[in-house]
Amino acid sequence: MTATATAGSAKRALVGRLSWGLADQAASSMSNFVVGIYVARSLGVTAFGVFSLAWVTYGVVLNVSRGLATDPLVVRFSGVPEESWRGAVARATGTALGIGTVLGAVCLVAGLALGGRVGPAFACLGVMLPGLLLQDAWRFSFFAAGVGRKAFVNDVVWGIALVPAMVVAAQVGTVAGFVLAWGASATVAAGYGCLQSGIRPRTAKARGWLREQRDLGYRYLVENVSLSGASQLRAYGLGVLIGVGAVGAVRGAELLLGPFLAVLMGLSLVTVPEAARVLRQAPHRLGTFCLLLGGGQAAGALLWGGALLLMPDRLGELALGGVWPSAAQLIVPITLGVAGAGLGTGAAAGLRALGAARRSLRCQLFASCGYVGGGLGGAALGGTVGSAWGVAAATLSGSAVWWLQLRSALREHRAAAVPTPSGFPEAPDVPEVRT
Repeated sequence: MTATATAGSAKRALVGRLSWGLADQAASSMSNFVVGIYVARSLGVTAFGVFSLAWVTYGVVLNVSRGLATDPLVVRFSGVPEESWRGAVARATGTALGIGTVLGAVCLVAGLALGGRVGPAFACLGVMLPGLLLQDAWRFSFFAAGVGRKAFVNDVVWGIALVPAMVVAAQVGTVAGFVLAWGASATVAAGYGCLQSGIRPRTAKARGWLREQRDLGYRYLVENVSLSGASQLRAYGLGVLIGVGAVGAVRGAELLLGPFLAVLMGLSLVTVPEAARVLRQAPHRLGTFCLLLGGGQAAGALLWGGALLLMPDRLGELALGGVWPSAAQLIVPITLGVAGAGLGTGAAAGLRALGAARRSLRCQLFASCGYVGGGLGGAALGGTVGSAWGVAAATLSGSAVWWLQLRSALREHRAAAVPTPSGFPEAPDVPEVRT
């Protein structure tokens, strides 16, 4: 086979993996989008704010699971032999299931103690967390193996199970009912993931997995939780400073960007595995790969936001009902924030592929502090709209820091690969694959 044919085959394989990532996230985000729209229209802005508080809490727990379980899996077990992958997946999914059980119990107790409007939603979320986290772990496991079609099918199963669950929840007419419906349908998909892979999650191996991956896992834990925790702190702060309705308005504006965010998150499922492959096969192309990735996402966000600005009010009201008037004011700043985040994800993928966990942690902590400070400072000065502009400014600044750190990491990687006086190159700073 010629070099040209080999390059063409590699490009087709890359496009195929990216396509499955987009298709999978389209299925997943469509389910989330439908749930959000349905709850917003069914329960109004205040109840939707309560649902959004539960949603961002789930995001924090999800990022705990990803940091400790699936992020190390994707970095160290993408493209490895199947036997090594299967053993790692059994331990990683067992870790995700264990995290869901422990933190779900905490959430359940907190919800029962809180009571009122918010308590039942948090209690139901606690019951559903094990299934939600296991379903997400299967998705990342399949993408690490390069079989994104299985992740897509799993999310389609979730979407199908969601339909009757939503019908029942609509009859109940409470936030807690919608949380249960959303989590129960995810649990169905989590069970199907076991059938797809033929792997049983090994919760008994979770402690060993955490110990083996602690050099990456705990840094990714802090990095991920700082991201989702910042979103949660901002949401809680908005609820205190302005009211729960402000949380619903922000979530409503984010829903308008849902289709584009589906593309962004779909790419995020495969960017780290693909960046790791680029690093192994053509390390000199990693910077260009990350730049194209981040720049393309930023441009896409700006185009989508521009289209939203041209959308007639009647379509917005059809989608969000009473949430539309307050959400429409936030389209421009939230679009700029998403564009900044998209640009930064290109650099983040490169840092993860390089195994530069310290650098990526530094970047994420900076971005998270800016997100909370900008969001709450803006809220104090200019209400909900001021909060959105504060977040946009913080996100764009954070993206610049990501790229500065990637440039430094690439320089260090190239220096490490330079031949030593003995004639042999030094070992590059690439994460080892552990079995």
